[in-house]
Amino acid sequence: MKKALCTGSFDPVTNGHVDIFERAATLVDELVVCVFINKHKKPLFTLEERVELLRESTLHIDNLTVDSDEGLVSEYIKRNDINLIIRGLRSSVDFEYEYNQAQMLHHLVPGVNTIFLLTSPEFLFINSSAIRELSQFHGNVHKLVPECVEIALREKWQKSE
Repeated sequence: MKKALCTGSFDPVTNGHVDIFERAATLVDELVVCVFINKHKKPLFTLEERVELLRESTLHIDNLTVDSDEGLVSEYIKRNDINLIIRGLRSSVDFEYEYNQAQMLHHLVPGVNTIFLLTSPEFLFINSSAIRELSQFHGNVHKLVPECVEIALREKWQKSE
């Protein structure tokens, strides 16, 4: 059974992420999408909220499960018998960062491989940081994020006003 992992902070999950998950799920028997804590970012959504938004956004992908972890990706991989990482790439800048991450992960877990999927052209400009900023100023995020995320963003910013 081929089991793969997609990792990220997903704050929030975007339609670009979902597109990668849909395509990645066709390549493996089981796809795990795992929310990890990024100590360099101050998240808008709690870990639990991000997990729930991911679950709701990916209900249509039968072989996908959502998880979360606060430790190292390498340790998660070992504990869960995963040997394949799938990452989305928007640009050459993403490639340089992701390539170095993949090499470090391969060093820590020699049996793990990384596959890069190119982001679909209609999602190249989307990233979670831009979505957070756009939604904070009540900009239109429709078609950029799943509907549940659009609603959650609206509610999050209304509570903070």
